[in-house]
Amino acid sequence: MALQTVDHVAVSLDAPNVDPLQGTKYDFKRDLVGYGRDSIHPRWPNDAKIAVSFVINYEEGAERSLLNGDGQTESVLWEQPHVPDRIGSRDPKIESDYDYGARVGVWRLLNMFEENNIQTTINAVGQALEKNRPLAHSLVAGGHEIASHGYRWIPYHNMTPEEEKQYMLRQMQSLKATTGTYPSGWFVGRCSSHSKALIHEVHEELGVPLLYEADCFSDDLPYWADVPAEKNTDQPKGMLMLPYSYDNNDLKYQIAPGTWGSSGAFFEYLKSSFDVLYAEGLKGRPKMMTIGLHCRISGKPGRFAAVQSFVQYVQQQPDVWITTRKDIALHWHTTFPYVRNNAPLDSIVNELKPDVPKVDNLVYARI
Repeated sequence: MALQTVDHVAVSLDAPNVDPLQGTKYDFKRDLVGYGRDSIHPRWPNDAKIAVSFVINYEEGAERSLLNGDGQTESVLWEQPHVPDRIGSRDPKIESDYDYGARVGVWRLLNMFEENNIQTTINAVGQALEKNRPLAHSLVAGGHEIASHGYRWIPYHNMTPEEEKQYMLRQMQSLKATTGTYPSGWFVGRCSSHSKALIHEVHEELGVPLLYEADCFSDDLPYWADVPAEKNTDQPKGMLMLPYSYDNNDLKYQIAPGTWGSSGAFFEYLKSSFDVLYAEGLKGRPKMMTIGLHCRISGKPGRFAAVQSFVQYVQQQPDVWITTRKDIALHWHTTFPYVRNNAPLDSIVNELKPDVPKVDNLVYARI
């Protein structure tokens, strides 16, 4: 192997894979080809030109805190992200900023979406929802999808697989208790290299169907991934990856660089993303757009205005499917069923009838 030095570190031009998890059940493969230049037609219901989903991340009360048994306070995604962690003591400022999301922000967002007949996907942290039962009841009554965002809103990459799995099992039981059903979709967020395999394992052990996993950002459409643990099984199910978004996301208000300097900047970015994807849909290659929101961020009045304006803009456009992540996943399972080894979808698409499915019980904008 040819060696060279880069930044005083010896590297090899032909270095082998040094991932310690290679060949194990955790070794999900990367796919750098995807659907290719021409992509595929997703056949959205009613011939929609774009599928749009709004995601509210509900994390408040489950962040790092001495009250939750942690040795430090949370330090990210609040109004003063430059303030360092407090080790061994509480920080009332951070706690109260998170509290705003639970007490006020989430209701402001939910009221607006429900007034516009939009069902959202709630990425719910189990412990957070346990501490706000009125919210859990309202989410169920409003018909919103409740997906899993982990039992705690903490980093999982330093845990053993066994420890992380216990958090997942607790999360499944927690959401079952607060909402009446198990989650069918996951977005861990602060995930580990074990997370996807453990999610698959937990759902298999509990006998609960897993519709999708969203800890990915690699496409504008859902795609199937082979599950390493199913390598030698006769009837593999695969794992549907439903890409999330960190670019169409209000978290950039509170991280640098790239911070949204104003609600107007956030709105303009969302509008630009929508316009590009919508134009691609008009050309015969519809896509999916996901907007990530946080109650303590976009639930604040000044930032809320951007979300409200974007909702109004989207609803003025024809042939837009505004829906939940779960319904997108259900559509994909039905329209593009899993084929092992990421077999090309062209043959599947060509066999499909040209007519698109008709769905009456989902929310559309001017269809």
